Amino acid sequence: MNSDQTDAALADWSEEMQGAIERALNEDLGAGDHTTRSSVPAEVRREGVIIAKASGVVAGVEVAKRVFGTVDPGLVLSVERGDGERVSPGDVVLRIRGLAASILMGERLALNFMQRMSGVATRTAEVVAQLEGTGCQVLDTRKTTPGLRAFEKWAVRIGGGVNHRMGLDDMILIKDNHVDYAGSMTAALEGVARYLDTHELTMLPVVVEVRHAEEAMEALAASERLLRVNGAPLVDRLLLDNHSPAEAAEAVRRFGVRVPLEASGGITLENARAYGEAGVNFVSIGALTHSVPSLDLSLKSTDVLD
Repeated sequence: MNSDQTDAALADWSEEMQGAIERALNEDLGAGDHTTRSSVPAEVRREGVIIAKASGVVAGVEVAKRVFGTVDPGLVLSVERGDGERVSPGDVVLRIRGLAASILMGERLALNFMQRMSGVATRTAEVVAQLEGTGCQVLDTRKTTPGLRAFEKWAVRIGGGVNHRMGLDDMILIKDNHVDYAGSMTAALEGVARYLDTHELTMLPVVVEVRHAEEAMEALAASERLLRVNGAPLVDRLLLDNHSPAEAAEAVRRFGVRVPLEASGGITLENARAYGEAGVNFVSIGALTHSVPSLDLSLKSTDVLD
């Protein structure tokens, strides 16, 4: 990772993320690491290395550094493969030197974060590669592990994807249930327009999920009638819900000049390119975070004395 990428990664750090690390350490250590305390002399100083056991895109290195630094600020950390770099089996990613007991206490949590985040980054990078040349961007979703959203969405960015939204407060996303509960697409969007005006949130992004062409036409008609204060249509993007690539291509033909289009639902590594070639601007994939396999990493002791 170059210096600009490192700066950007560190800028993503937050008190919430540090708090998550501290809670996870408390969960793991409890009353103390009895195994290490009983078997490893407290004064022993050694080196440990985190190595890749599979190929992929590594992520979570900066998080692992924070884990070890929280356990013991005296540990010395040396990054061999930074966030966003590709690794192969046997590659050393991170070296840790200092008290052996501290290395052992941070090992599991550091690996848990790195393996999970590297799995997300690897799958994201695979989808991004499939879409190369189409101009289509990869978005994640809110289908994240509770309490770990910031880490998983960071991993998506490391893999070359784009974050959709962090939570319910940074975008209005009208989905099928909103439309059904509101009574119609038009009623839902009229409510949105009133809400944005009342709460002075006039520039909050608005994305609308549509199930078929008729719903898309209704949404666009309302959007172009309910203008924002700057004269722009209310809706920033249409989300094509569970459209096939052929249906997405037809939506691009009919509506693509009026509004950006996002395809979502049933999109996989295998069919992502078909959606990109259909002409949609974005594909959103929940599987980037909800069911991706972790990347196999391991921490091994070395003969190096600190």
